Amino acid sequence: MTEPHRPLHNQLVIAEREDVARGIRVLLAGPILTATARPDDFDVVRRRREPLTRWFDYFCGWTLVVEPRAGYARLAKVRGPVPGRPALRRRAGSAPFDRRRYTLLCVAAAELLATPVTTIGLLAQRVAQACAADPDLPSMDTTARAERMAFVDALRLLESFGALEVLDGATESYVASAEAKVLYRVDATLVMRLIAAPNGPSRLPGGPTELPARLDALLHESRYRSAGVDEEPSAVQRTLWLRHAVFRRLLDDPVVHRDELSPAEVDYLTSPTGRRLLRRAAEEAGMVLEERAEGWLLVDPDAIATDTRFPDDTSHAKVAALALLNRVNTEPAGVTEEQLAVETDRLLRRHPRWARTYQGEDGQLRLRDAALAVLEQFGLVRRDGGVVLARPAAARYALDGISEKDGISEKEARS
Repeated sequence: MTEPHRPLHNQLVIAEREDVARGIRVLLAGPILTATARPDDFDVVRRRREPLTRWFDYFCGWTLVVEPRAGYARLAKVRGPVPGRPALRRRAGSAPFDRRRYTLLCVAAAELLATPVTTIGLLAQRVAQACAADPDLPSMDTTARAERMAFVDALRLLESFGALEVLDGATESYVASAEAKVLYRVDATLVMRLIAAPNGPSRLPGGPTELPARLDALLHESRYRSAGVDEEPSAVQRTLWLRHAVFRRLLDDPVVHRDELSPAEVDYLTSPTGRRLLRRAAEEAGMVLEERAEGWLLVDPDAIATDTRFPDDTSHAKVAALALLNRVNTEPAGVTEEQLAVETDRLLRRHPRWARTYQGEDGQLRLRDAALAVLEQFGLVRRDGGVVLARPAAARYALDGISEKDGISEKEARS
């Protein structure tokens, strides 16, 4: 009697599997997802929230909160500070946030909790007053254009998260004039969800002078070890931590090299249990697992989980990075940073209309540093005392559509 229903049942199972795989990758790329910004992806996450919640908890120990009525989903990707992963400014060039912008972001987020609707002028005034009242914060001078630009960068980031919605005007107008009129609607619930930490900052003891200890307490996860207890974690806690630690890295990092892991983490990944779970996680996430003697790589064939790409001709730094990587790959003993500066200088001289931002004093040094930052971010090179060495994953990349002689494509040379 059930035979005619099997094809339909199989289709439903396949559809759920595909939805879960897409939901995993969507949330990995953007752990804050709103129905307003991406309605189709949010609908997938909303419908499959239970299997998605179980998947992230089991493999990563991460908490997924889906609020259908509020129209957002938040994946709390708990992990210690990761170098090279700063917040980026929502403007051309996507420069990383500096300390000032992080400060303004935090103070603005705190002040936004007080009202559901505000203007950019009122918010700037409240932020300036909060900075003046705190002796540990530098004052905010809204008469300075650079200060207004930093404030706009912080607000634009909040807009991208969906915590702040522009009802009238444009946030960028505040850069030109402190008298700009911009009206906002505030999603206070989403503002409170921005911090992906197991412990609330307001509940932590100590002050700014105890910042390292406060950060440790902020990120402490009691499921692996009790806070303030000297006892060693149990065998169950150690195994759970190993599983979550390695999967967090595999899903968050472009590549994980064996020599970057602890002996215990390598033993876990190479054990029968670790191998089985790794293959299962990759399959359920719709990813392809590449395992080599040097390390592991999870590839998303649809690039859904990819928040930044390489190779990519959307930035001068990435174009230069590919050219420098070709040079580093040809030198097993490594290339000095001075040699790479000569290489970037050659690129700039051969194409004077390309990369105008770097066509100036010390431009070759700035372009070299930006390109090396890209290569380090993707786990393709490492620096050792001024020498740049190729990592094993660098062998995956070959020049494609880029002249080995010129180092950049003709398209880039004309731009």
